[in-house]
Amino acid sequence: MNIAELYEVYRKCGGKVATDSRRIEGGELFFALRGENFDGNEYALKALEAGAAYAVVSKDSAVLNAGTCSAFSRLIPVEDTLAALQALARWHRSMTFVDGRPLPVIALTGTNGKTTTKELVKAVLETGYRVTATEGNLNNSIGVPLTLLKIDGNTQVAVVEMGASHPGDIRELVSVALPTYGLITNVGKAHLLGFGSFDGVKAAKGELYDYLQRTADPAFVNADNAVLRDMASSRPDLKTISYGLEYDGAEVLPSSAVFPYLRIRLRSGAVVETGLVGAYNADNVMAALAVGREFGIPEEKAVAAVSAYVPENSRSQMLKTASNVLIADAYNANPTSMAAALDNLESIEAGRKAVMLGNMLELGEDSVREHVSVIERLSHIGSLELTVLVGPEFRKALDGMGDSAPEGVKWFADSAEAAAYLKGNRPEGCCILIKGSRGSRMENVIPVL
Repeated sequence: MNIAELYEVYRKCGGKVATDSRRIEGGELFFALRGENFDGNEYALKALEAGAAYAVVSKDSAVLNAGTCSAFSRLIPVEDTLAALQALARWHRSMTFVDGRPLPVIALTGTNGKTTTKELVKAVLETGYRVTATEGNLNNSIGVPLTLLKIDGNTQVAVVEMGASHPGDIRELVSVALPTYGLITNVGKAHLLGFGSFDGVKAAKGELYDYLQRTADPAFVNADNAVLRDMASSRPDLKTISYGLEYDGAEVLPSSAVFPYLRIRLRSGAVVETGLVGAYNADNVMAALAVGREFGIPEEKAVAAVSAYVPENSRSQMLKTASNVLIADAYNANPTSMAAALDNLESIEAGRKAVMLGNMLELGEDSVREHVSVIERLSHIGSLELTVLVGPEFRKALDGMGDSAPEGVKWFADSAEAAAYLKGNRPEGCCILIKGSRGSRMENVIPVL
């Protein structure tokens, strides 16, 4: 079956696609994907029994030996089910037009702030357009095509988040999404185990700029960010749309423990009062406003949309409990975002402060050194009521520091142990930063604080 024929099957299914046999609602085109720990081909018949209309399976899968079972005619064999899913998404994206023109697609990547920026961009654009955007952080080789396949006849703009942990990841994703705009939020130290070095990170994220340079489509570039500015200028044929806090004549207004949310005064005098905690989110806000300008969204509407956005999933959230004020930024962490979060905590005017920090993962041979840097950075914040460090990487860092390790630090093997300790030793009246990589699950300490 060629891609045009598969597209007709997709349309026959009403544009409904599934990759999880447990979430079949009825009528879907099921893709039997293979992973490191599973083989979706083993669940293809179950998907059909649950109501899927068709199942795309691997030619070499055992399911095709089912012979004359009643569902056999609804199995669609292909060489590679993931490649078929991506090809279908690319075909659908290329067949979607708005007023006779190709659908505008904004590709968004970066080390930090991808999901927050995507949500802010979506909120701003939705004041004037019907938007299809990545749900949650489904930003990988499977999530991107699934996002594209949710584009329908009502969609006027698509916002597609793209993650990367290895060289070539972004190159693969843009070849599927065919973006007409691109935005790199920033480039920092993350996934060093996969990229090898900071230069490797720059090269990998820069694959988005490379694509846009070839297609002569524009990139939104934070002119205040020297790394991004240099990456763009090293590609002289790249079209750019500049933005930035300083570039746009905006300023971050002071925050406090009583009102720790980010506020920005724009050049026009308008004040953006966000639900985000941390000055490091200013770049994300300015990016969303820049996209809004490019798409003709009036400033007052864009400001209102950003102000109304409420973060979820422990992303730059401020939570007030009966005992403390929590800055919950526990969804992910790397050296760049950790430094920004600690800088923000230092800037907040609060008499008592504490930190609960979990491992930063996938840093390879730089891991111990980067964790030591975080511990050393804590001394700049001043007197902390309590410092809680979680995970084996922080243990290695503390051991490596020897006599220079700070006194009074509480270390725990995991967040469950930390939560158990905090139940009987809860700080009171503190502004507390909670941050760590996803694998550290630092949100586990929130209920006891």
